[in-house]
Amino acid sequence: MTVPAWLQALAVASLILGFASAVAIGIDLSRRPQPMWIMNAVWPITALYFGPIAVWWYWTLARAMPRGSSVDHHHQSKRPFWQTIIVEATHCGAGCTLGDVIAEFTIYFTGFSIGASALLTEYAGDFVLAYAFGVVFQYFAIAPMRGLSLLPGLWAAIQADTFSLIAFEVGLFAWMAVMAHLPFHLTPMDPTYWFLMQIGMVIGFATSYPANWFLVRKGVKEPM
Repeated sequence: MTVPAWLQALAVASLILGFASAVAIGIDLSRRPQPMWIMNAVWPITALYFGPIAVWWYWTLARAMPRGSSVDHHHQSKRPFWQTIIVEATHCGAGCTLGDVIAEFTIYFTGFSIGASALLTEYAGDFVLAYAFGVVFQYFAIAPMRGLSLLPGLWAAIQADTFSLIAFEVGLFAWMAVMAHLPFHLTPMDPTYWFLMQIGMVIGFATSYPANWFLVRKGVKEPM
């Protein structure tokens, strides 16, 4: 069974909207870079799956003053806690998303397989790379804020990222299991595949939100 034309059109439109949103944020970040530099990568990546919602969050929760401005304009002190956790979850989701995208294309082009199971292979590849990128993203958030050197910073990043990453992947992997049972075959070269992965990443964001709330309340993660 082929992908319905309406679904293909919806997928293309959603992907274009996601890329356009990422570009819009990227252009603004070139003039208004984030105080925490890793967030300059987080916001465009978030826009790839959240589209205009990510633009809205960026504009209302995290937009910095123009480069060279003498005005101290920092959203963190003005946000209610639930909005702070939105920013935390975007940070967690960006590392996961980047790892998942790279893993999916790598598996597709190399033909790598674990136990002849496409879904198991995707789970393994996605988790390993998402975890690696997630720890790196956490390191560049936590280490500067706490003044940690390399090894203590990496350990703090592992502690902060493990639970939230697993929570994100639980949501995404559950959705990928649904995708595996669709009546049409999809590959990473199909727009519909990435449209459905956008949905899975939104679900992952939702399942990681309570985990990030818990980790910030316990002081394992730093509020951003």
